[in-house]
Amino acid sequence: MSLSITTTYAGEFAGKYVSAALLSGNTIANNLIEVKPNVKFKEVLKRVNLSGAIANASCDFTDAGAVALTEKIIEPKELQVNLELCKTPFKSDWEAVSMGYSASDNLPSNFSDYFIGLMSESIAEQTEKDIWAGVAGAGTFDGFKTLLNADAGHTGAKKIAGAAVTSANVVEKLGDIVDAIPSEVYGKEDLYIYVAQNIFRAYKRALGGFQTAGLGHNQDMDIQYFDGVKVVACNGLSDNSAIAAQKSNLFFGTGLLSDHNEVKVLDMADLDGSQNVRFIMRYTAGVQYAIVEDIVSYGLGL
Repeated sequence: MSLSITTTYAGEFAGKYVSAALLSGNTIANNLIEVKPNVKFKEVLKRVNLSGAIANASCDFTDAGAVALTEKIIEPKELQVNLELCKTPFKSDWEAVSMGYSASDNLPSNFSDYFIGLMSESIAEQTEKDIWAGVAGAGTFDGFKTLLNADAGHTGAKKIAGAAVTSANVVEKLGDIVDAIPSEVYGKEDLYIYVAQNIFRAYKRALGGFQTAGLGHNQDMDIQYFDGVKVVACNGLSDNSAIAAQKSNLFFGTGLLSDHNEVKVLDMADLDGSQNVRFIMRYTAGVQYAIVEDIVSYGLGL
């Protein structure tokens, strides 16, 4: 990784770095889906379906009904961040004094702390995007949108083609989603309509002043209600897309949750005599759902 420092600063450093705002990983942070830690390689999500078990009473034991066992596999992908910075450019920067006066320099602690935080936030941002709309590639994994589009079981009325959503049509579009939710799922406590930011903003605008009067929202302004169903914005969903599902039907798998917050910093001076510092992160991540028939999607092809 190359490092370039450009500055016109001519006074005492204020002790604070400022970076562009990063998209927060609100899906995990707000516990909007089930998190399955300690998945070393892969884990099976079992689905049990019972049908025809109720029959007319008789004196004899008569076996009736059918139990069908199916499964989904969640297999977190191994990911890593490897970055190397050279300490030399900082010698001419306004943090040079914080590196110490020895020829064996240390990376400025202010920058090191900032950079570690920046790495963690960047990973949270990418993970958020991948959870919902990721496509497996270099440094990414398949998200719910990709998995649903590839699932032959996700079809018909539950896969709504979708269109651009505005404050003028958002109530109609959310109505289409709710109408497609299976009766067995509607009314469940953990049922959510996960929507893109633009849909969430359009709905709040459509509600206007009524949202402050208790019609359509609760105390938490990050959660709205539509026809009794919780509506939440997920930063990783692309514009004009939404997924309606129970929280208990959507899973994020990983090894150790702490891996997502652990950054190893290696000063290479004692190892190879160089002026380089390495930043290393290793973690696993992946998503899966259990019962596709219980999921409604909107605009996955957009």
